[in-house]
Amino acid sequence: MVDESALVEALRNDVIAGAGLDVFEDEPQLAPGLAELPNTVLLPHVGRATVPVRAEMARLSALNAIAMAEGRLPVHPVNPLVRA
Repeated sequence: MVDESALVEALRNDVIAGAGLDVFEDEPQLAPGLAELPNTVLLPHVGRATVPVRAEMARLSALNAIAMAEGRLPVHPVNPLVRA
């Protein structure tokens, strides 16, 4: 978790040399000044968009679907308190 306003101040005052973000505090809004800083790299939520990560996401989704089809709790349930 990042307080983007505090991050902007830290980046402006050289407390932090740089920052890279692909998830934002109040998406799609950015903290004022964040996008204008030369020492930031801002991505539109694509940091996970690699072939290995997408393959793992697909594998886990398949495991969850199989578990639900078999009446079992999914490997990664949204609400673990809910039982199959």
